[in-house]
Amino acid sequence: MTDAVGSIDMPDAEDEAPDSKKKTRKGGKRAKKGPLKRLALFYRQIVAELRKVVWPNRNQLTSYTTAVIIFVVVMIALITLIDYGLGHVAKYVFG
Repeated sequence: MTDAVGSIDMPDAEDEAPDSKKKTRKGGKRAKKGPLKRLALFYRQIVAELRKVVWPNRNQLTSYTTAVIIFVVVMIALITLIDYGLGHVAKYVFG
C-alpha cells in the first residue's frame, strides 16, 4: 500500500534536516499590510463568500419558515405536557 502525498509517515527532506539555516519571517504576508488594508481585504473576502451562497426563493423560504414554526409549536406543546405531568406527580408524591 502506498502512502498519500504529504502524509506524516513520510517526512520531506526539509523536515529531516534540523540544522538547515533558513530564515523565516514572522507574520508572513500580513506583516506588510496595515490594519486598514487587512480590514478591507477581510470585507472583500466576506462579500466574495456571500456571492457564492445559494439563496432560497420565496416559496422555499415560506415552506422552511412554516416547518420551523410548526416544529417549535409541537416542541412547546410537548414540553408543556411533560411539565404539567411532572408537576402533578410531584404534588402526588410530596403532598
